[in-house]
Amino acid sequence: MTDMAAVATTTTPVRTRRRLSPGRIAAWAVMGVIVLVTLLPFYWILRTALSTNTALAAHPGDPLPVGLTTGGFERALGLQSTEEAIAQGGSGGGLKFWRYLLNSVFVSTLVTVCQVFFSAMAAYAFARLRWRGRDTVFALFLAGLMVPAIFTLLPNFVLIKELGLVDSLLGIALPTMFMTPFAVFFLRQFFMNVPAEVEEAALLDGAGRIRIFLRVMLPMASTPILTLGVLTYITSWNDYFWPLMVSYSDSSRVLTVALAIFRAQTPQSGYDWSGLMAATLIAALPMLVLFGVFARRIVGSIGFTGIK
Repeated sequence: MTDMAAVATTTTPVRTRRRLSPGRIAAWAVMGVIVLVTLLPFYWILRTALSTNTALAAHPGDPLPVGLTTGGFERALGLQSTEEAIAQGGSGGGLKFWRYLLNSVFVSTLVTVCQVFFSAMAAYAFARLRWRGRDTVFALFLAGLMVPAIFTLLPNFVLIKELGLVDSLLGIALPTMFMTPFAVFFLRQFFMNVPAEVEEAALLDGAGRIRIFLRVMLPMASTPILTLGVLTYITSWNDYFWPLMVSYSDSSRVLTVALAIFRAQTPQSGYDWSGLMAATLIAALPMLVLFGVFARRIVGSIGFTGIK
C-alpha cells in the first residue's frame, strides 16, 4: 500500500501557477481597454433607446438612461399610437418594422443561398476540373476584387431597370445573388486541398461530376460553406446604398433603408433619437447573435483555408 501511494504521489501532475509578470498585466489591461471601447457604442445605443427624447435633450451626457422608458422600442415595433408617440417626442409617423424585417430576411436569405451555391459550383470548376484557359479565366474573375463596388452601381441599376425589377425584392437581390469573386476564391482554396483519391474513388463507383459535387464535395466543405454563408448574410443584411437606389415603396424597402426614412421623419422638437436607437438595436441584434454563435467556427475556417 505504501509503495502504491508513493507511485500515485509521484505520477500526480504538479500544477504550477503562472506568475503575473508586468508584461502580462499590461497585455490584459490593453485588451480590457479595447473591449471597453468596442462595447461602449452598443451600451450608448441601449442607453439612448431606454431614455425619453425630452430627458436626452436636458441631460445629454448622463451615462445612465434618463427618464427610463421602453417607449422607443414600442415606437420602433409599431406598438404605440400616434398620440403616444408624439407625446414622447416621436414623429408619429411610425415604422412598419415587421414588414421591413421580413423584406430584409427574404433578401438576405435569397442572396446567401444562391450566392453560396453558385460560388461553390464555380469554385469546384476552377479547382478540380481541367479545361483550356481555366487559370486565365480565374485570374480575370479574381481581378473583380480590385473593382470598387461604387463603379458597378450604375450599370447594375440600368440592368435592373431594363429587366423591370426596380422597386422589387428580386431587384435588390439580383446583383449579388449568383456569385462574387471573394466567395469563389474562398471556396476554391478549400476544394484545391481535397485529396484527389476521394474523387477517384467516387468515379470508380460510377458517380458523375455532378453527383461528386453534390454528394461528396459539398458535405466535406460544410464548414467553409457555413462560414461563407454567415459572412454573406451579414453583408447582405447591412447593405444600404444599393437597396436605397432601387426601392421606393414599403413593398420592397429593407430595414436599413427604413431606418434612414424613420430618422427623416423629424418631429418639431428634434430627432427621435430614442426610437431610432431602439430600431437600430433591434435590427442589429440578429446579426450580433448570428456572429456570436458562429464566431469561433468562422475564425477557424478562415485560418484553415488561408493556411492550406
